[in-house]
Amino acid sequence: MNDDMKLTEAAASTNPAQGLAAVRALRVLADRLEDVQVRNARERGWSWQAIADVLQVSRQAVHQKHSR
Repeated sequence: MNDDMKLTEAAASTNPAQGLAAVRALRVLADRLEDVQVRNARERGWSWQAIADVLQVSRQAVHQKHSR
């Protein structure tokens, strides 16, 4: 069984420990994906405001989280 299937099963589990661990893993994955895509957008000339609009957060929030 691959990791995606394990995560899917854990997310649907009635066992709170498994379900919550899946939530944590998904948050980590989502954060990594956001980092990659924000960097991708900035490299292509997107403004902080345009990125914030798509993510439905404030410009300040996305800039503070991703500017280096």
